[in-house]
Amino acid sequence: MQYLNVIRGCFLERPNRFIAQVDTGDGIQTVHVKNTGRCRELLTPGAVVYLERGTNPKRKTQYDLIAVEKGERLINIDSQAPNRVFEEWAVAGGFLSGVTTLRREVTLGDSRLDFCLETEQGPCWVEVKGVTLEEDGVVRFPDAPTERGVKHIRELQRAADRGMAAVIVFVIQMEGVSCFRPNDTTHPAFGAALREAAAHGVGVYAVDCRVTPESLMIGDPVPVIL
Repeated sequence: MQYLNVIRGCFLERPNRFIAQVDTGDGIQTVHVKNTGRCRELLTPGAVVYLERGTNPKRKTQYDLIAVEKGERLINIDSQAPNRVFEEWAVAGGFLSGVTTLRREVTLGDSRLDFCLETEQGPCWVEVKGVTLEEDGVVRFPDAPTERGVKHIRELQRAADRGMAAVIVFVIQMEGVSCFRPNDTTHPAFGAALREAAAHGVGVYAVDCRVTPESLMIGDPVPVIL
C-alpha cells in the first residue's frame, strides 16, 4: 500500500488518544493519530514521525500520523494499514493459494471478523491484528487490554472446533524482528485464549512488513512463540 503527500516532523506531545502536536516545516500542527493504542514507547518527545496530508478540506486536522522512527527502526502505526496490506497480500496469493473470493467484515457467531477467504476447500476465517510493540527484537500483542480481541479468538476457536479453517494473523508493522509473543504481562487473558485456540487448531501466524515513510508491504514470516 502507498501513502501520498508524506512529510517529516518532530513529535511534541499527545494530548489524547486521537491527536498529537507535531513540529513540521509548516510550523506546529495538530494531527490525527491513526492508532488509539498507547504507543508510549514510540511517541516520545523529539521522535521523528511521518505524516500524510489528507484530501478532505472539511477535516479539522490536515494530517494523519502514520509512522515513527524508533532508533534506526521505522515503525508504521496506522491501525488501518494491517488489514489493507493483508488484503493486498491475500488477493495476490501470498497467504493462501486458490482463493476465489475475499469478503471483508464478515459475521461469524457473535463476532465480526476481518475476512473470510473462500477457497475450493471451503471458507477460511481470518482475524488480523497489527503489532507495533517491540523490545530487543521481540514483538508483542496487545499493548493494551483487549476484550474484543479475546472475543474474536474464542469465535475462531469455535469455528475450528466445527471443522472450519480459522486463523489469526499478526501483521508486524516493522521489519528485522526476531519473534512474536503474546503480551501476557499486559493482558494475560489474551495470551491464554490464544494458546487455547492454537491447541484447538486455530492457525497463528506472524509476518513482518517492509516499511518506508510512503509505503507498507507484507514481508517475511516471523516465528511465533506461544
